[in-house]
Amino acid sequence: MAQDPEREEEQAGGEIPLTTHALDMVTLWASDAGTVTAEMEADNIRGVLESNGIPVMVVGASQFANLGFEVKVPRGRVKEAEELIEQAEAAGPDAAIEGEAESEK
Repeated sequence: MAQDPEREEEQAGGEIPLTTHALDMVTLWASDAGTVTAEMEADNIRGVLESNGIPVMVVGASQFANLGFEVKVPRGRVKEAEELIEQAEAAGPDAAIEGEAESEK
């Protein structure tokens, strides 16, 4: 009998259990095609997530930046990743500078 990921999620009280479905990489963020800063944005998001222990995969080709970039995370970690990105955006660049200074001590 095949597993039903949607049903497993309901049974787990809304949390996705650690099944292959929860480990599937899904797009968390995608750039607009042709955006000049897309690669830098994807790299910043990757840095925030990786520093918090979330596996990340950046998809895109630097040679063809006009095709855009995507940041992918495991399906079971999407909510956590979204919260971390929101916190980083709310803290702004000053928090990044402070964090870097702290890490160099």
